[in-house]
Amino acid sequence: MASELSHRILAGQGRRPADVVIRDARLLDLITGTVETTDIAIVGDRVVGTHGRYEGERVIEARGRFAVPGFIDTHLHIESSLVSPLEFDRCVLPRGVTTVFCDPHEIANVLGAEGIGYFAACAEASVMDIRINLSSCVPATGFETAAARLEIDDLLPFLDHAKVHGLAEMMNYPGVLGLDPGILAKLEAFQERHVDGHAPLLRGTALNGYLAAGIRTDHEATSAAEAMEKLRKGMAILIREGSASKDLEALAEILTVDTSAFVALCTDDRSPLDIVEEGHLDAMIRRLIARGCPVHHVYRAASLSAARIFGLADRGMVAPGWRADIVLLDDLEACRVSDVVAGGRLVEPALFDARPTVAPVGLGSMKAEPVRPERFRQPGAGTAGAVPVIGVRAGLLLTERMDARLEVRDGEWQPDTAQDVLKLAVVERHGRNGNVGLGFVNGFGLKRGAIASSVAHDSHNITVVGTCARDMAAAVNGVVERGGGFVVADEGRVTAGLALPMAGLMSLEPFETVVHDLETLVDAARALGCALPEPFLQLAFLALPVIPHLKLTDRGLFDVDRFAFVES
Repeated sequence: MASELSHRILAGQGRRPADVVIRDARLLDLITGTVETTDIAIVGDRVVGTHGRYEGERVIEARGRFAVPGFIDTHLHIESSLVSPLEFDRCVLPRGVTTVFCDPHEIANVLGAEGIGYFAACAEASVMDIRINLSSCVPATGFETAAARLEIDDLLPFLDHAKVHGLAEMMNYPGVLGLDPGILAKLEAFQERHVDGHAPLLRGTALNGYLAAGIRTDHEATSAAEAMEKLRKGMAILIREGSASKDLEALAEILTVDTSAFVALCTDDRSPLDIVEEGHLDAMIRRLIARGCPVHHVYRAASLSAARIFGLADRGMVAPGWRADIVLLDDLEACRVSDVVAGGRLVEPALFDARPTVAPVGLGSMKAEPVRPERFRQPGAGTAGAVPVIGVRAGLLLTERMDARLEVRDGEWQPDTAQDVLKLAVVERHGRNGNVGLGFVNGFGLKRGAIASSVAHDSHNITVVGTCARDMAAAVNGVVERGGGFVVADEGRVTAGLALPMAGLMSLEPFETVVHDLETLVDAARALGCALPEPFLQLAFLALPVIPHLKLTDRGLFDVDRFAFVES
């Protein structure tokens, strides 16, 4: 270390060559917003010189491209990319994302501690710096059937792992406010570490109580008023723009000169199609700038503010002594990434090829038996009546509670495509009890057929929506046959499918193959009349009983506001 430190000090003074020099970059100053042409000298994984002329063993010609710090995604679930963490590394790092705070909550709900261990091993092997916040709510609630349970004693063995940062999103805010002993044990163990929040619509004194537990961040604000209350109470806001949850438009106005030190960016759940077609954090940056947010404050939120909020003191600026995570841009306002340096290394295919492999886990997680159409029969009395319906809107995780008048025929409630009221079911798939929860949903727009998914936050049972029981059974059985995945069915047969055999959440294939198969799936769903741009991600959140207002689990229809099942 002493010789490396000496090397840094001497290279910073220009008294010996640096390892790498980025020549003639236009460096954005996150403090003042000015741009100055300079060399950037790097030794090992650190910047050692800026605002000067340097020589290096390797020279990267910037030729006037802009240089900004590497982007930091402050909250995401890598599983939502549908590929392994190492594939995620390969496809997202070249877009400028050099650090992520990952909650392996999805795989933990299926595999428990084994899933966290797998992510920790991948984090050690990746080029991107993957930091892990330990999943705090497995299962998310007691109102669904999960495969795993993580108590504080299951989390403590990971506490000293080099890649473990803190406690992930505390979704069970009723448990916090109600002093649930298991929740308190986790919070107490992490009082000296970062604790991530998850508090949709929580305001007033209830929010005060939640924050008194030492929770410091929130990515669930969906309005500027909600976000500003949380900011005023010392909570950092993570502006989220995922694929199913799109909050950037509503929250862009809070990112100002006054607030940018307390605001960061996250994607939470972003599909492969959105990553390919729009980008990742780079897409958020360009949209915020287009909305009129100050340019250097947007880049500050994407890097320096994120690092400070999460206690990483070594990154977030391109300056001497700081970690050499650097993004070179052809266009500053459009955030058009052309090269990335991660930990002092230019990101190129050889870096990914040199990584150690990590064996997949959870290949036998699908325990559900094939189902018959009769399992989706919803008994009803009389000839017609009102039923509660889950209302889905594109780009929102919040659902509405609606009421629809449906016919009863042959003793069974009938869906009504004219009203866009379709059958919805959640099938337990962990081999615990074989439950099938039944309900109705509005917003998918299907005119025929069904779509099903084993990605269903957070317990990841099989969720299926359809116009008839026959196609719902075909779709669910298609998921079972694949060991997990997405399926579209029509006229009693599978018309498109994507296998996700790793815990029923992730593919074993390269990112490019997953994108191609997902495009085919979405086209097949649209052929059935589906009106949602991200039908499978939207479907994935219908079984999550911690986000208002109405959800469906394998145990039945659930009123999140009352935190109780809807009486039939």
